Amino acid sequence: MTLRTWLTAVLAALAITCSPAMADDEGWTWLFKDGSLDHWIVPEGDNGHWKVLTVDGSPVIDYDARSEAPGDKNLVTREEFGDFVLEFEWRIKETPYINPNIPYVLPDGTHARGVDGKPLKLALPDSDSGVYLRGSSKSQVNIWCWPIGSGEVYGYRMDGSLPPEVRAGVTPKTQADKPVGEWNAFQITMKGDRLTVVLNGVTVLEDAQLPGIPERGNLQLQHHGGFRDGKYTGPPSLVQFRKIRIKPLD
Repeated sequence: MTLRTWLTAVLAALAITCSPAMADDEGWTWLFKDGSLDHWIVPEGDNGHWKVLTVDGSPVIDYDARSEAPGDKNLVTREEFGDFVLEFEWRIKETPYINPNIPYVLPDGTHARGVDGKPLKLALPDSDSGVYLRGSSKSQVNIWCWPIGSGEVYGYRMDGSLPPEVRAGVTPKTQADKPVGEWNAFQITMKGDRLTVVLNGVTVLEDAQLPGIPERGNLQLQHHGGFRDGKYTGPPSLVQFRKIRIKPLD
């Protein structure tokens, strides 16, 4: 092999290695960085409600909670993943809906009750979204305005058939959210059926067990809420996402 042929082969290999669609030297793959939705499936019939905007000089995935898709309205990755570390930034844009049914969640994941024995309910401004892990709505890491904070796994916390330690494990240890309108950073680690969630540098879930979670599946950015007669009928997913990357561990 001549020197020129060898250099050509090396340069070709480097071009493949550095392709934006592939992992970098540390194993990370960008799912959204430069404004492309190539890694994502926009729901059929959405009509432009999941879109890309530029905010503060950076491309973001923007959603207005009004997708016109007749079926599932979530934004879904084309790829499936098993064990991984997922990092991204998100923010809630606004909270025009008042949710009258926000519970007072105790550290063990159950709901506090008043002197009458009924669950306490709070009426608070609320927007609601999240990310489904391995294609499962039950394993959604929540993004919302509840006092309990983002990062909890509602589907497991509310499953009364699960052991108390599982329900407590998916309940955030603290509220680490920034105020509405500000950017938050998630680091989500999934290994087997164990989940760790770090929000803005604070570990809110650590080694929480998700019994029965699929071994592999896609990621989904959640649609939530309805819109009728000029107003939202439930907590809307008025959210933006940016700098989404994933490192497969398997």
